[in-house]
Amino acid sequence: MEYVTLNNGVKMPKLGYGVYQTPPEDTERCVAKAIEVGYRSIDTAQAYGNEEGVGNAIAKCGLPREELFITTKIWISNAGYEKARASIDESLSKLKTDYIDLLLIHQPFGDYYGSYRAMEEAYRAGKVRAIGVSNFYPDRYLDLTHFAQIKPAVNQVETHLFQQQKIAKQYLKKHGTQIMSWGPFAEGRNDYFNTPALKEIGQAHDKTPAQVALRFLVQSDVVIIPKSVHENRMRENFDIFDFTLTPEEMARLEALDGGKSLFFSHYDPETVEWFMSIV
Repeated sequence: MEYVTLNNGVKMPKLGYGVYQTPPEDTERCVAKAIEVGYRSIDTAQAYGNEEGVGNAIAKCGLPREELFITTKIWISNAGYEKARASIDESLSKLKTDYIDLLLIHQPFGDYYGSYRAMEEAYRAGKVRAIGVSNFYPDRYLDLTHFAQIKPAVNQVETHLFQQQKIAKQYLKKHGTQIMSWGPFAEGRNDYFNTPALKEIGQAHDKTPAQVALRFLVQSDVVIIPKSVHENRMRENFDIFDFTLTPEEMARLEALDGGKSLFFSHYDPETVEWFMSIV
C-alpha cells in the first residue's frame, strides 16, 4: 500500500474502499470482505445510511483499530454547530469507535461554517484525527480555507479520467489540501471501460482498463476509494501497485480530461434546488 501524508502529519492510504449506495443490509459483509482482501481505508457517510454496517465490520474484523482508516461525512441536514456536533457523536456510536480518522463536510450547503467549527472542536478533543470537506469547488474551498483555524486536510470531489480537476488541484496544492476522488470510474459514463487509451495501455501492462484508470489517479496524487460489492472486483481494484504508467502513457490519459462534471454542477440553480429538496 502507498500512503499520503496529510497537512497535519496523519498518514492516509492512497487506496480505500467506498460504500456509497451499498445497501445497509450488505455493508457489513462487503466491508468485511474488503478488509480481508487488504483494504485498510473505508469511506462512508451519514447520508449513506450504512455507518452501522461499517462499524459492525470493523468491530469484528480482528484488526487493531489503528490499522484502519475510517472516513465519514456530515450531511446537509446536520449542518450548523449544534447539529453537526451531535451528529459527530452519533457517527462515532454507529461506527463503534472512539475516533474518526477523517471527517468531512459532505456538501457546501447550509451552515457549513458552523459545521466546521464543530469539527475543529472534535479535532482538538481527539475525536477526529483529520478534518476536511467534500464537493467544495475552488471558490467555496478558498473562502472556508482562508477563515478556518484548522486548514482542511482533504477535499473529496468528483475526479476521474474525464474530470481531472486540474484547476482545483492547483489551489488545493497551494494551500496544502489533499485531493480525494469520488466516482473514480464515473459510474461507467462515457463508455468509460471501453476507452481506447485505457484498453491499449492495459494490454501493454497486462492490466484491465479499470486498473489503468485507478493507477492513473494514484500517479496523479489523487486518493481513491473505488466501490464494488463483488470480491473479484475488489481484488482487481486493489491490485494496482505492481506497475507504473510511463510519462507518455500519463500524458495520453491527461489529454482525455474534459474539465467538466459528468454528474452535476453546484453552480446550477436546479442542482442546488434538488439538494435542498432531499434534505
